[in-house]
Amino acid sequence: MTTAAAFFDVDETLIGFKTMFRFLAFHLERRGAAPGTYERLTATLHRAAADGAPRAEVNRRYYQFYAGESAASLAASGRAWFTHELADAPFIPAPTARFDAHRRHGDLTVLVSGSFFACLDPIAEHLGADRAFGTRPVIRAGLLTGQVVTPLIGAAKGRTAHAVAAIHDLDLAHCSAYGDHSSDLDLLRSVGHPVVVGSDPVLTAHAQLAGWERLPDTRAAAEPRHQETRT
Repeated sequence: MTTAAAFFDVDETLIGFKTMFRFLAFHLERRGAAPGTYERLTATLHRAAADGAPRAEVNRRYYQFYAGESAASLAASGRAWFTHELADAPFIPAPTARFDAHRRHGDLTVLVSGSFFACLDPIAEHLGADRAFGTRPVIRAGLLTGQVVTPLIGAAKGRTAHAVAAIHDLDLAHCSAYGDHSSDLDLLRSVGHPVVVGSDPVLTAHAQLAGWERLPDTRAAAEPRHQETRT
């Protein structure tokens, strides 16, 4: 019987880049979008972030790019994208080794990310994750509307951990969580064994004050191919 869960942020915690942006570039090229489309679309997100838009709002704007697209087509594109990325060894070694250790130990392994099914489903399948929670696009008649239910950002990650614990009758004091960015703070605070990946200054300060464990973010993956805005 499972008695603990291990929650993992994905982008730059398990995998060495921002999945949403890498997928978008791949998907646009795959469907034959005009040159410069990626740069034009992502420039709107960079401007919003620079102007101080909340991360949840930037996340919402990203999913507007997929309005009218087939969910099945995006899922297929996601599988092709991930196969392409695997050639560059995208996983960060230390936290990925921890994921494998939790899985072997019998812990419930849970991915928690602001990304979405096109990116998360093939990653979860590859890792053998028990659950994967991401931002849920609204889908009607098989097509994305461009809207989302709730961006899985910040406090929403902490609420997800509490919901999973309630469903599986787990004590969060016995659970672990891994994150690399200050937006993962609610997730990390929700468990008894938080682990900071990398050197985010906000998380590093909390780790030093509270005695949280830290892991290096030495990356097997190449640097991102495009400038990316955190979502």
